[in-house]
Amino acid sequence: MSVQAEKAGGVTRRRFLNLLSIAAASAAAFPVISVAADADLGVPDMLQRPPQPGNNPHGYTIAQATSDGAQLHTIAFDALAFLTGDFGCDTFLPPGKISDFFGFQYMRDIDVGQMGHNTSFLSRIANDTLSILSADQKAQLVALGELQAPVMQQVAVRRFALIQAFRRNLAAEIPTGSKGLDRAAIMKYTSGIFEISGQLAFQRAQTVGKIARSLTEQQKTELAKLKFGDSSTWPELPEAFDKRTVSHEVHVAVETYASEFFSWYAGSVDADTYFCPEGHGTYFGSFFMKDAPAVRHDNYSISTSITGDSGQNFLDVLTPAQQEQITGLVDLQRSDLQGIVQTRRAIATELRRFLIDDSASIDKVLSLCRHYGELDGELSYFYATHFAEVNKTLTPVQRAALVKLRGLENYKSPPAFIFADAVDLPKIQNTDFLFGVSN
Repeated sequence: MSVQAEKAGGVTRRRFLNLLSIAAASAAAFPVISVAADADLGVPDMLQRPPQPGNNPHGYTIAQATSDGAQLHTIAFDALAFLTGDFGCDTFLPPGKISDFFGFQYMRDIDVGQMGHNTSFLSRIANDTLSILSADQKAQLVALGELQAPVMQQVAVRRFALIQAFRRNLAAEIPTGSKGLDRAAIMKYTSGIFEISGQLAFQRAQTVGKIARSLTEQQKTELAKLKFGDSSTWPELPEAFDKRTVSHEVHVAVETYASEFFSWYAGSVDADTYFCPEGHGTYFGSFFMKDAPAVRHDNYSISTSITGDSGQNFLDVLTPAQQEQITGLVDLQRSDLQGIVQTRRAIATELRRFLIDDSASIDKVLSLCRHYGELDGELSYFYATHFAEVNKTLTPVQRAALVKLRGLENYKSPPAFIFADAVDLPKIQNTDFLFGVSN
């Protein structure tokens, strides 16, 4: 589909102005899928929607995350990051953003303790959880980390080719014989990345499900004192796991598993399905732009308004024609986004079987994850091509304004990141195939 054809179904300037003020009203376009569907799959009601905190201070729901307003500002924030950043910035990704079917993001976003976006949030609940688990249960998490850490590294590195292709397209470095990025090739490639992520999620659910089923009554009582979505109930304890006994990568994995074990055990299918508005199309550097000041800083709180404010300010710099390239993405990605919600819910429902027994289907999870990757790939293709169209027409004055708006003069990216760890740039495969050219 040409950019012109895509724009035909886009958001008009008048609608763009309306979107900025009606985010809440537009949430109805993406209603939460009925929990009754889960009962049909044999998941007990107790695992679908357990009691949640009575106060959701920010109103975060899957409907809000996928609303036109939230998505518009997030897409604009992605565009700002991509047009003012570089390859290294684009590779930055918090490790918890892969295989994220365990409710942690929802628990973070609804935290009534106002700690959800503090850098100590994950380590606090991970440590509290580890202090309750037995030596054998913790050993299972360590063994899983040793198994999965190298594969998680592969997932990060596999992203590099896609990011490189998007950067080539932005710079108009199109290989001979190609008309530009190939949507089908990108969707196939991201499908493969998400299949690996699905394998990791399945293994993780299998392990933590086994641990959940082995909890003693005393452990259940102790876990019940830690309220889902209320970090004020989480005591600050001494470290319950000696990170010196494992590699850095395994330690990061174990902390991730422990924090997600709690959010999964105490959460719900709804929580597992939820994702933050910037949870997809993660190849454009927005996580670096948002998180760079917080990296390696304890007790640092990231503003919850930075995405919305910066996204709107970015749009204000653009001309009406440039704005349409961004606002048109809201309608263009709509079916992909709806499909992502449905697919995530199906994956989360299947994985929750491990809280009961070992009946979850690896084939089903991997099939769903491949489809999930295709949806994310198409959405990312739309972003990359539209951002490049905006880039073609930016004036020097606009570029200077966007760099100022980025506001990260003191934060330079390394050649690449493996998640949040700086690394030298590894060799990247020839990316001509992502432009539809054989190599």
